[in-house]
Amino acid sequence: MYKVFVNDAPLVLTNKLSETVNGEYFPLNGSAIKTAIDALAKKKLEAAYIYHPNHEEILKKFTKKIPLAVAAGGVVTNKKGQVLFIYRNNKWDLPKGGIDKGETLEECAIREVEEETGVKGLKIENYLKTTYHIFKKGGVYKLKEVHWYAMKTSYRGKLVGQKSEKIEKVKWKGPKKIKKALENSYTNIRSLFEVDNFH
Repeated sequence: MYKVFVNDAPLVLTNKLSETVNGEYFPLNGSAIKTAIDALAKKKLEAAYIYHPNHEEILKKFTKKIPLAVAAGGVVTNKKGQVLFIYRNNKWDLPKGGIDKGETLEECAIREVEEETGVKGLKIENYLKTTYHIFKKGGVYKLKEVHWYAMKTSYRGKLVGQKSEKIEKVKWKGPKKIKKALENSYTNIRSLFEVDNFH
């Protein structure tokens, strides 16, 4: 299954009716998908399910209706074990951004972290996971697929939030502050700090 977040409410794409609630779901067609997203965006539904029997096809068919924007970002740790956070739109978030033509996901992740935070000397340790959320651009819904990487750096210089991306603050955070920041963040971001990602 895929969990796509709309305003932090899950839109679940599944090929198993058992994963829906009471077998209620939206079919995988353009108008039904829009109806489901609108209802979640307006908080009229807490969760919605889209069912299609073929798991291989489900995301492909979904992205025919809702255009896909591919991005990459980083969970960056410094020598003290602190994690790099950005503050934007009144939420704590992690640096990420859209992929440029001809770039690999890893190159994109490093470039975006550098641009958004001013941190240099980044090294990718491993891939963490891929998250999905819906955003609206020019009145059109799009699906953002973000590939997240664990990164290390020994950078100790100045942190500079990218103004054009409306980043107000960039901060290194230790365990206590991470916990607090995650209370004012997004479900997808919280999911990157779940224990199973660090085994």
